[in-house]
Order: sequence, then structure tokens, then C-alpha cells
Amino acid sequence: MDYQDTLEYLYNSAPMFQQIGAGAYKEGLDNTQALDAHFGHPHRHYRTIHVAGTNGKGSCSHTLAAILQAAGYRVGLYTSPHLVDFRERIRINGQPVSEEYVVRFVEEERAFFEPLHPSFFELTTAMAFKYFTDERVDVAVVEVGLGGRLDCTNIIRPDLCIITNISLDHTQFLGNTLAQIAGEKAGIIKQGIPVVIGETTSETRPVFQQKAQESGAPIHFAEDENHEQDYPGLDFELKGFYQEKNRRTLLAALPLLKEAGYQFTDKDVRRGFAQVTELTGLMGRWQQLQERPTLVCDTGHNVGGITYIAQQLRSQKYRRLHIVLGMVNDKDIRGVLPLLPRDADYYFTQASVRRALPADEMVRLGREAGLRGMAYPDVPTAVRAAQKESLPEDFIFVGGSSFIVADLLANRDALNLH
Repeated sequence: MDYQDTLEYLYNSAPMFQQIGAGAYKEGLDNTQALDAHFGHPHRHYRTIHVAGTNGKGSCSHTLAAILQAAGYRVGLYTSPHLVDFRERIRINGQPVSEEYVVRFVEEERAFFEPLHPSFFELTTAMAFKYFTDERVDVAVVEVGLGGRLDCTNIIRPDLCIITNISLDHTQFLGNTLAQIAGEKAGIIKQGIPVVIGETTSETRPVFQQKAQESGAPIHFAEDENHEQDYPGLDFELKGFYQEKNRRTLLAALPLLKEAGYQFTDKDVRRGFAQVTELTGLMGRWQQLQERPTLVCDTGHNVGGITYIAQQLRSQKYRRLHIVLGMVNDKDIRGVLPLLPRDADYYFTQASVRRALPADEMVRLGREAGLRGMAYPDVPTAVRAAQKESLPEDFIFVGGSSFIVADLLANRDALNLH
């Protein structure tokens, strides 16, 4: 099999949540533990940092990796979902896992894992943990896939746990209240291991406090601490409004990493914050791809994320605002749409995944929320229409779903975006 054949095999034999949603979700850690034992518990061969949360966990994971890379560590980074290429999920010092490694892993190990019928994420996690051992990383920053308690990354014993925030997302698996979702995310808190909580509400804070108390885990609430003064004038490359919360979370984590024996200087911290995309390959976080007209994309896709995006859109200077928007069918679409600006021209579309809500349905729901626009069959068609209707002083925003951004980035050249 070549790389493309291998990806087809992975996507088809191990259902991918990215494509089909709930049908790909497997509860419990039996498969994960079987795979982990088969590979000799690879995650025990390097240090780890575990990052959970509804929004911001990807940005926090990448920025932490960037800081540690700047300090000279060999850093594994495991995140999801990918935007353009599967290999984005598994990186070392910003470089994606090689196509050859992915092919070899599947060819050599399928006789073992096929009888288990693992999910795509279970298999990918096992691949990542083994790859980090094979390539002798010093530390791996591991982003939780879904929830925390039953997520297959939750077999690691990290030096530090971070939970960025809680908002309503994946409610079909994690619960319908903030407290229930917090309980699932709090499942990564472990005996004696410090945990940083980025943001809380009156519903979620007691859940984290109780779990930390039961686990004898020192708990730190970033919103109660002020570490901004440790790094005056810190330049954060990621410019989304929501990144201010991520910055505070990360700055609260840094002293705890030092206590755990990590060595980095002020200069390393500043370089990590200032060059996170260059160091790690992060994409899709208030990412500008065009000037005159300005075109920005962002992967925010739930009420928590879109709230900040809507605020940021309202703060921009432009003649006219154009929004290319699509969502997937298991998100709180009726909760998101009323948050968006009504004085924009909308180009409703659908991503190239099975979970995508049809563009015509987006138009209908948009109309209910007072948003005016037309349907377009795919993301490139919608973006071209927005570009055609825009003057140089206009602003085009593309988002609503990671998959909308993925389709945009996959078609950058055809759309003359850089």
C-alpha cells in the first residue's frame, strides 16, 4: 500500500469521527489498553503534558510545544482533528510524521489490531505514542480528543494537566450541562499531579475542586492568578480575542512546569508565543490568508468559540463584511447563528464531510436567525463568490466548522490565498 491507500484503509476500516460523528465513538479504554500493552507502553518512555477543554486546547498545546522547542527540547505534539493532511496530528518539533512511517505502522501491525476493531482515534493515538518513543522525544504535549475521562489519551501519567474551559459541545457524549461536561473533562485529573484550569463558571468550578480534592491534585485557577507581570509586553502571534484566555492559562502553567524540572528562559517563552505557527505548523486560528480584501479563517465552531469570533468581527474596520459559513449536523447551530453579525452578506456552504449540514438547510436556519445569504455547493465556490463581490476595503471571514477551514486550506492555491 502507498500512503493514500493506507489513509483510505484507516478511514474505512476504523471509522473516523471527523467524517461520521457518533458512529465512530467508542466508549471505554479496553482497546486503548490492549494496543498500549502490545506496543510496550510507549508513553512511559518520555515525559508528557495533557491538555483538555472545550475550546483553546489546540492553541494551548501548540504554544506549549513551541515554548519547549525554543528551549531545546525534542517535542512530540499530538492533536486533532487535522485540517489538510492526516500527518498534522502527529508532529515532532513541528515536522509531521512521515508518510513512510504511517504506511509501515499499518502494514506491520494490522494483523494485531484488525481483530480489535479499534476506532480511528484509538489507532491514531497508539501510532502517535509509539512514534514518539521510536523517535526518542523528550516530552510529548498530548491533546485530548473528546472529553477526558474515557478518552484514549487518558492512559498517560503526565507532569501537568491543563483544562482550558468548558462550554456546551459534544453533548450527546459528555452531558447536557456544563457541570456534566466538566465532570468528563476533569477525568484527566490524576493523583498528585498539578492541574491548571483556564476558565470556570459557577457550575464548573466546584466540579474541578471536588475532583482535585479527591485526587490529591494541586489545583490552580488561571483566572485567580496574575502571571502577565512575569512577561511584560509579551507578543502572542495568535491574534484571536479568545487567545487572551489561552495566554493566561499558559502563563499559569509555566511556573508549574519549572517546578516539575523543565528548564526554559524568558527568551524561550517569548519566542514560543511569538512564533507558534512557524515552530509547530498550527493553522486555522484567526489566520489571515489575503489582504485587500482581508480574508481570515478560524476553526471556532461552538457557542463558546463563535462568541469571541463575533466580537472580533464587530471590531474590524471594513466597508462590507462577507461571511462564508458552514457547520456540521451535530453542533448547536441554532445557538450559534444568532451570535453572528446581521449586517453581513452570508455565503452558506457545506464542507466535504458526511456530517456537513446541507447548504440549503444552512440558508433556512440562517434566515430564522435574521441572516441573509445564498447557498453554495462547496467551500471554494462560496469563497470565489465572496471574493468576486468584495472590494479591497471589505473583510471576508470563513468558518463555522473545522471542516470548512480544512476545505479552504486544501484549496489555497486555486483560490490564490497565501
